[in-house]
Amino acid sequence: MKPVTEAWLLKAGDDLEAIRMLRGNLQLTGVVAFHAQQCVEKCLKAVAEERLGTVPRVHDLRRIWELVADQFPQALEIDVLRELTDIYTDCRYPGDLGLLPSGKPTEQDTARFEQFADHVHAAVLSLLT
Repeated sequence: MKPVTEAWLLKAGDDLEAIRMLRGNLQLTGVVAFHAQQCVEKCLKAVAEERLGTVPRVHDLRRIWELVADQFPQALEIDVLRELTDIYTDCRYPGDLGLLPSGKPTEQDTARFEQFADHVHAAVLSLLT
């Protein structure tokens, strides 16, 4: 594995650790969602780096997925990629931004996002090691 690919995966692991530390704090559900998006983004970019030799400078998980989907043995849930992309930037700012269509991410949402991020991380590790 290339050193830069390994660096992407280490940073993705940091995001998973942040999720685990923040889960359960109902005030920080948007922050958990942000770290889930970041974990998935870094994992997909690790695959792009390792297999394609290029990393797209975008944050839209669906666009990154389109570039690397043929490298995976199974498809990822497009709906979750969309949800995470939709709240990625906005969850860091005040106001009504950073919300799912139904409002602020719930504890159930964060559990689902954590499970998805963990699944993607494990799949990428398996794929690249």
